[in-house]
This record gives sequence, C-alpha cells and structure tokens, in this order.
Amino acid sequence: MCKTIHSYLILLLFAVHASILTCNAQSPKREFRGAWIQCVNGQYLGKSPAELRDMLSSQLDVLQGAGINAIMFQVRAEGDALYRSSIEPWSRYLTGQQGTAPADGWDPLAWMVEQCHSRGMECHAWINPYRAKTAGTTEMATTHAAIRYPERVFKYDNLLIFNPALEVNRQYTCSIIRDIITRYDVDGLHMDDYFYPYPVSGLEIPDEAYFRQDSRGFSNIGDWRRDNVNRLISDIHELISSTRPWVKFGISPFGIYRNNPDGVNSERGSATSGLQNYDDLYADIRLWVDKGWIDYIIPQVYWNFGTRAADYGVLLHWWNDYCSSRPLYIGQDVERTVKEADPQNPQIHQMVAKYTLQRSLKNIQGSCQWYAAAVVNNPGNYRTMLEQQYHRHLALQPLMPWIDSKAPKKVSKLKVGFSQVDGKIYLTWQEPKATKELDRAKWYAVYQFAKGEKAKVNADDASHLVAITSVPQYELKGNLSGCTFIVTALDRMQNESKGVKVKL
Repeated sequence: MCKTIHSYLILLLFAVHASILTCNAQSPKREFRGAWIQCVNGQYLGKSPAELRDMLSSQLDVLQGAGINAIMFQVRAEGDALYRSSIEPWSRYLTGQQGTAPADGWDPLAWMVEQCHSRGMECHAWINPYRAKTAGTTEMATTHAAIRYPERVFKYDNLLIFNPALEVNRQYTCSIIRDIITRYDVDGLHMDDYFYPYPVSGLEIPDEAYFRQDSRGFSNIGDWRRDNVNRLISDIHELISSTRPWVKFGISPFGIYRNNPDGVNSERGSATSGLQNYDDLYADIRLWVDKGWIDYIIPQVYWNFGTRAADYGVLLHWWNDYCSSRPLYIGQDVERTVKEADPQNPQIHQMVAKYTLQRSLKNIQGSCQWYAAAVVNNPGNYRTMLEQQYHRHLALQPLMPWIDSKAPKKVSKLKVGFSQVDGKIYLTWQEPKATKELDRAKWYAVYQFAKGEKAKVNADDASHLVAITSVPQYELKGNLSGCTFIVTALDRMQNESKGVKVKL
C-alpha cells in the first residue's frame, strides 16, 4: 500500500513539473513519435509464430495507447530476412536457425505492415546494409550471400562484413531494398548506426589492398571509405525516388557526428569526446542530409544531461543547429533516461528535462524510443508520461514537401449510420477520387468538437484530433449529442485535405 502511494506521488510530481515547464503549450499537430522493435535482442526465440503474434500485437496496442505513430521494424540483421524473401535466408533471430521458415508460413513484415496501418501507425522496414554475420551466429545457411560469395565479405573481430568498397555489394543491397519496397506497403526504409564496423582497439579494417588497387583519386583511406558509404546512400536514394517515391528513407546514426572538444568552429562537430560517425564509422551524416539523400534523421542521443563525454543538451543543440535541413528526430534511450536524476531537480529522473529541451528547439520534429518493449514495460512511469503529457493527443507525421506537397481531395458522403452487422454507430465517408498514387487518400483524420465549440481544423494544434485511421469509418461511443465531427483525407505524406463537417 505504501509503495503504491509512493509511486502515485512520484507520478503526480512528474505531471505537475511537466505542466509547469510546458506552460500548457498546444499539442503539436505534427510530430514523429517512433519506436524500434528489434530482433537481435532475442525476444522472438523459443516462441511459436502464434505466440509471437500475440506478443507483438500486445506491444502494438500499448504503444498505440502511448501515442506512438511509427514503428521501426527490424527485418534484416545479418544478411537475412524476417520476411518472405527469395534472395536471403530466414533469420535465426526469428526461428532459431538461419534458413528455417516459420512453422505456419507466417510473413512477419506483411503482418506488421497490416497491424501498424490498422492502428494508424506507419511501418518502416529496418535493415542493416553491411553486417553479414553477428558475433553470436555460429551456423549460417548455405544460401547466405557470405557463403555463396565469400570474396564479398571480410572478417572483423567476430563479425562478417559486406565489403563497402565493392560495387557488387552496393548493387546487392539495393536489390534487397527494391524487393522489400515493391512487395510490401511499407511507409519507410530505415537504417541505424552500423556502417563500417565499430572499431576494436588494435584491429585494422582489412581493406587497404582494395584502397591501393582503386583509390579513385583519394590520398586518404578515410575519405575513400566515406565515399564508399556515400555511394551506397546515394544509390538507395535514387532507387527509392525512382521506384516508390512515397517511401521515406531515414537513417538513425550514432549520436555524435564529430568531436570538437574545444568548441571552436562548432559547425565542424560537437563539444564531445566519444565515438564519431565521420572518423570512426566513416558515415558523413551531414553530407547525406545536405544533399537530400535521406528524408529524415534520428541521431541516437542516448546519453543523459551531465554525461561528460557526450552531454544530452550539448548534442541536441548541435544537431538542431547543424543537421536539420531534413526532418530531425531524436533517438531516446528509455531505460537510461529513468536511471539518472535530473541535475536541476534530483527528486525526478531526466525525462521531463529532455522533452522540455527537445520541444523547445525549433528544428526538432519528434523522437524515437529505444526500444519498444522498454516503453511497454514503463520504467519510471516513462510510458505513463507519454500517455498523459507528451503524447496526450494524437499527431500527424511531419511534412516532406520535397517528396509531395499536394493535398488530396476532400472526402465525400460523410454521414452517421447504424451498423446492422455489429450494432454499433459509425461515421462513414467515401474515399476521394485520385488518379496518381501520391494523390490518393491513405489515411483519414477525425476531429471532434463539443457542443458550443467552434468546429475548425487548426493547422498547429491537435487537441481535437481523436483518430487517424486507414479505413473510411470511425466508431462513435458515448453520449455525443451536439458534437461536431470534421473528417479530412491524408495522402501517403500526410498532406491534409479540406475538412468535411457533420453535426450530431
């Protein structure tokens, strides 16, 4: 009993503190609110397909309740597949043995796309482009590319890596991506922070012979390696743009671009002293953003305020100032956030301070939670704070006008009706006409206004947004006498049509 009262008081303190800091600011109308569902933690192993579906369905329900509007679903961890592929073998992270299919023929990616869309969430297929074998994999399928073409990979520590210097590997990765985006209705193609392997002390990357053989005019092997990765990112951008232009291409890099400890010429890097994308992983993130090769970026700023080597506040300001010509979201570490106290208020953990800073910086348009199951587990009432404060109202996705800026036509025949099938009352409408895929309505937004309220869709405030649905209907519950509803159509980029109104 005392423990319950204590937990309630802590939660109340969070809520009061958050309310003061946010000053009752409007709910953002557009904000990316993602979560990563990974396979490499082994959460699928030992479970039947039916048990996995139950587990993931339960996670998605909780995440939906917490306002999550995008799922990053890991489908390629080591040159394998968590989807039905004719190119790569089934993942051992799914079935326990690489190359073995799920017992009932289940296709996790097709299922996840359907489940996300039914909950008003986007689904982004998350792949690793270079890793061919993780350290824990002891047996590989004979159909794996590293077994069929051993000359295309190199060993590094306990890993096998598809050699980034080889054009055939770039072509192969693009063939994987083409297969995914043309066969599955994914909303995005996502990659995380693994490019060249994380450096191991005393261990050199075995690619100097390739550099000497074809340096392409580079005198420095680091510049050559970065160009190898640049070429892949550019190729993927061109592939997606020409094949499925509505599929968003996003990357979640390690949280430090480059270190610049003295703070002079801060454009070069942040006042940090940790691992670097540019110099250690050979990933020139800023170039990709500036070139427009990616559609969003989610730096993994997993540290806390006060971390000496990589302070959360220092990094957020740097990314906001120097890497925001594409939508910028922040990767949040749920468990690490709740383990340390707020330096300004030792009675609470760091979630309030982090979200207050994130939402105060004009170029940051959302966040992504590492990891989905941690949100579900609700350590330190993290999920409760999302539900009650930061994601209290729904949000549409940030706009991407370089892909498409034209809004779809408005819905038609909006009405209230009684269903003889289930005995429920629904708002129903008809999809607007369209001849091009980017003009077609993919989603619908439903707004609710109480009797006496002015019924008008606000471009900046989502406090009246009650549903984002992929089907042309919305169930009405409770006593809604006098309420007014407005329904708008959203295309794949969530450009929003004019509203159609009905009063009960």
